[in-house]
Amino acid sequence: MGPRSVIRHRYDAVIVGAGGAGLIAALEASKRCRVAVVSKLHPSRSHTGTAQGGIGAALGNLETDNWQWHMFDTIKGSDYLADQDAVELMCQEAIEVVYDLEHMGLPFNRTPEGKIDQRRFGGHTKEFGKAPVRRSCYAADRTGHMILQTLYQQCIKQEVTFFDEFYLLDVLIQDGRCSGVVAWCIATGELHLFHAKAVLLATGGFGRMFSVTSNAHTLTGDGCAVLFQRGLPLEDMEFFQFHPTGIYKLGILITEGARGEGGILLNGKGERFMQRYAPTLMDLAPRDMISRAIYREIREGKGIEGKDYVYLDLTQLDPEIVEKKLPDITDFVRTYLGVDPIKNPIPVQPTAHYAMGGIPTNVHAQVVIDERQTPLSGLYAAGECACVSVHGANRLGTNSLVDIVVFGRRGGRSMAERLHALDWPTLPEDAVARTQETISHLCESRGEESVARIRTDLQQMMMLHVSVYRTERGLKEALAAILDLRDRYRRVSLQDRGLRFNTELQEALELGCLLDLAWVTTIAALSRTESRGAHFREDYPARDDVRWLKHSLANLREGEIVLSEKPVTISRFQPQERKY
Repeated sequence: MGPRSVIRHRYDAVIVGAGGAGLIAALEASKRCRVAVVSKLHPSRSHTGTAQGGIGAALGNLETDNWQWHMFDTIKGSDYLADQDAVELMCQEAIEVVYDLEHMGLPFNRTPEGKIDQRRFGGHTKEFGKAPVRRSCYAADRTGHMILQTLYQQCIKQEVTFFDEFYLLDVLIQDGRCSGVVAWCIATGELHLFHAKAVLLATGGFGRMFSVTSNAHTLTGDGCAVLFQRGLPLEDMEFFQFHPTGIYKLGILITEGARGEGGILLNGKGERFMQRYAPTLMDLAPRDMISRAIYREIREGKGIEGKDYVYLDLTQLDPEIVEKKLPDITDFVRTYLGVDPIKNPIPVQPTAHYAMGGIPTNVHAQVVIDERQTPLSGLYAAGECACVSVHGANRLGTNSLVDIVVFGRRGGRSMAERLHALDWPTLPEDAVARTQETISHLCESRGEESVARIRTDLQQMMMLHVSVYRTERGLKEALAAILDLRDRYRRVSLQDRGLRFNTELQEALELGCLLDLAWVTTIAALSRTESRGAHFREDYPARDDVRWLKHSLANLREGEIVLSEKPVTISRFQPQERKY
């Protein structure tokens, strides 16, 4: 039986998600209006806390740098699919936001002169690609954790109201206006209806649709899936980044900062193989290129002892640097692999890491509903769940943290500035009926399928056919399997039929989101008959700017996915071949 009691709340602005994007949006909006943050985790456990290596900003503290070079690198790294107006804003405002975080108390590493220290990161160069540059501002290898803690403290100071361990079930949209959200309180089993003038989704990515991933178990794409089910489009879903250095078999991330400090990749022959693929940047080439290179080495039998991994070698570095600048990853490797990275190389393989696609927005973080960039009144999105698009077909390292703080802040400000001109939206009469029906169906089902089995089958199939290398045959097999899994999901049965702390119910709801997003990802990947950034089609290995220099949009219409297109905004930099 589904929940019957509904608790109602009213706030000027509601932010769903308490990672970096959600917290900085709440912080900005709370300066002008009454704000609530709804999160399925305690804020300090949000996934931003796992970001390790740094946040990119052209401060120029150790060598000459400027935001235009950062902009060029981001656009080139995106394989020219990023919208250049958005990238320009991001790279300019990154500098100000980093200093704002410093003034809030974020404990960055320091140079001997007391400035914010910076290190090299993949794809970041000076003078429009001539050589690597130190652009990543970092706090050891805990940069995301420090951002999260700093922003959470500031939100507490601003008296932002938090609803922790509340699971998003629905976003209320009526007559072209967002009027609030419905969430399930995991602790009590009650439904909560949040009436708001503005809602911002900052619900993170959906890497849990793959079996080997750096993403936490909570990253199931809830915000993206809810809007997709509501008929809103998702953008560029075919582009999912695999980080080249995940711990072998586990997927736990080894930060790019390890290579920024001088770590190198070696194949089974002891060769520094990136010299062949990217002779200028080598181990600091963009992530999509390194991930493909690792898979190619493995395919050619050059994995370590013929297995499906290579080595990340830090043994030639000063042990003091490794211990002081990379303390978390050294602990991870020692704990999970029993390897001392100071004495032995680390087994690594590509791991599903980051969604470049998601909810389409403009530069003010307003959700847009079509190729004409028409905003939906009162609805915003920021962070990994959003697609503004500053990452295009491939995100550069450090730019995820830049994205969340720049566009999270812009979203919070935009919400607050527009609220005074808005009347309170009318709530739908049946505001919670849809969510009650969903929960009732899951709790009352007597089917023979289990959540765990379907999820495992989905993750293994996505890893096999929709990961670093893709083909038409593999994608069609994946699509057929997803449709079968969606059918099996209708017959899922829960052992726990209660509503309080029902983690099985939560996992079932999350699985529904993953199935939808895997479906969209596969359809979009099958349609795009070219290779660009993280989307590599072995049957179409060349980039095709004539046909495919455009964004994809996917809508759910009468139970089917309908694809359309949106132009890429090009201003300063015309597409050219990517060479590193």
